[in-house]
Amino acid sequence: MDIIISSNTSKPIYEQITSQMKAMIMSGELQTGDPIPSMRSLAKSIHVSVITVQKAYEDLQRDGFIETTVGRGSFVSAQNRDFYQEEQQKKAEEYLQEAAEIGRTSGISLEKLIELLELFYQED
Repeated sequence: MDIIISSNTSKPIYEQITSQMKAMIMSGELQTGDPIPSMRSLAKSIHVSVITVQKAYEDLQRDGFIETTVGRGSFVSAQNRDFYQEEQQKKAEEYLQEAAEIGRTSGISLEKLIELLELFYQED
């Protein structure tokens, strides 16, 4: 598992682990039922504290991305994609609502907002 930790970001290490593992699951790189490394194993391979990895795994489990069974380990959960997509859609809706309010109060046309959204969506 390729987790890359950057010291050039304000994002905590456990969040870097969490977001990269979520991305691997969402992209299909990790499939439902796939085992994920033990906390000790991952901590050793990326040179971080086991407590940091534990925090990431707790967040992943809370968010429905992994399931952990005592004695068996942690595995990619079956329910993660729909849950994550729903969470991301809610976040996008909040930003779009804010953009719509700014557009209305500033006199920016709906067509212009749609044009801007399409432009941002297609950027790499």
